[in-house]
Amino acid sequence: MKLLRRQFLYLAAAAAALPAVPRIAMAQSYPSRPVRIIAATGTGGAPDILARLMGQWLSERLGQPFVTENRPGGGHNIGIEAVVRAAPDGYTLLLVDPSAWINATLYEKLNYNFIRDIAPVAGIILLPLVMVVHPSVPAKTVPELIAYAKANPRKLNMASPGIATPGHVAGELFKMMAGVDMVHVPYRGGGAALTDLIGGQVQVFFPSTSLAIEQIGAGKLRPLAVTTAIRWEGLRDLPTVGEFVPGYEASAVLGIGVPQRTPMEIIDKLNREINAALTDPKITARLAVLGGTSLGGSPADFAKLIADETEKWGKVIKFAGIKPE
Repeated sequence: MKLLRRQFLYLAAAAAALPAVPRIAMAQSYPSRPVRIIAATGTGGAPDILARLMGQWLSERLGQPFVTENRPGGGHNIGIEAVVRAAPDGYTLLLVDPSAWINATLYEKLNYNFIRDIAPVAGIILLPLVMVVHPSVPAKTVPELIAYAKANPRKLNMASPGIATPGHVAGELFKMMAGVDMVHVPYRGGGAALTDLIGGQVQVFFPSTSLAIEQIGAGKLRPLAVTTAIRWEGLRDLPTVGEFVPGYEASAVLGIGVPQRTPMEIIDKLNREINAALTDPKITARLAVLGGTSLGGSPADFAKLIADETEKWGKVIKFAGIKPE
């Protein structure tokens, strides 16, 4: 009996080890055909640009086309669901954007659980936002804006590119932490919001630095602070919001994910190549044009960031009572 048991345990252990062999072989030969990178947004925005930039790099490094496929709609859920449902073989990647953690709380019911269903590969870039006001606003600093908003509750209109966008939740986080009441005015896109801000129809906006930098330089908008934890190189003299509102930080984080159960050997291979890209001067120069800071790191690092962002923005969405359109 002992012999039979020992043989059974030996065979069970051997059987458990067998799948590792084809997995390693799969990783060594990966990719052997074209790979899709799904961006859950339309063309032209930062996620689309980043997906194409990373796709070009991975194509050159790994010898197969990495083709960007835009799947906008449904609050980005259409694109995310397409990756969740895809085969976990490394041939469908997701360009992860902030909607991943925002939607986790925004929607009462989703057909997926992002943390459970998407395996993180690597964070790529952290994009700052910038708090800007119309020149008619009598505030030249964050403390002055807070004082003015408190003295004039609901007199300031705060624009955003849309419900639950990074620019919206960044503004709601500021309202929550600074204790001010501004009226949220959602637009269909950052361009429309910026146009009305320049025209004076709204007074406060938290756009991406790439969207606002030209108008700031032209003197059409007054920048008060950047939303990141550290100052941004593009506007070196501009303070952070956190210098006046301790603990405040809001960034748009982008990275790559894959369907859960994708072999770890493939995830590690993609992670190595993405980290290599973030040390290449041509890639870092392109990221700088977007106004971003390179992230990189391990899949575990990206997983922690996703968990932290999910918890953080969940609290803001509940506090502000944000509902999907």
